[in-house]
Amino acid sequence: MGVSLQAFLVLGAVVFCIGLFGALSKRNAVSILMGIEIMLNAVNITLVAFASSFLHQQPKNNPLTGQIFAVFIITVAAAEASVALAMIIAIYRRRNTIDVGEINLMRW
Repeated sequence: MGVSLQAFLVLGAVVFCIGLFGALSKRNAVSILMGIEIMLNAVNITLVAFASSFLHQQPKNNPLTGQIFAVFIITVAAAEASVALAMIIAIYRRRNTIDVGEINLMRW
């Protein structure tokens, strides 16, 4: 007997709330990015949990669908992190700070 779907959904909700709190409460741009990555991982947990729970009941569906979508989300998250870190480095070189409260991008 395995772990139920409800346990995975609670885990995903808790991890998402931790990431949301981290993204909204921090002033450092890198910490905000880490919060966003945690939220994307929470979505991966719930996606794989739903796929493993519901797709095994229907034999014509591919049971790896949730895992495939999770790999796509991880790929998009990696691309997002690399672009955002490049932007943060460019802003730091120009402004000498990565505090999001002090960054006003309209005035260079």
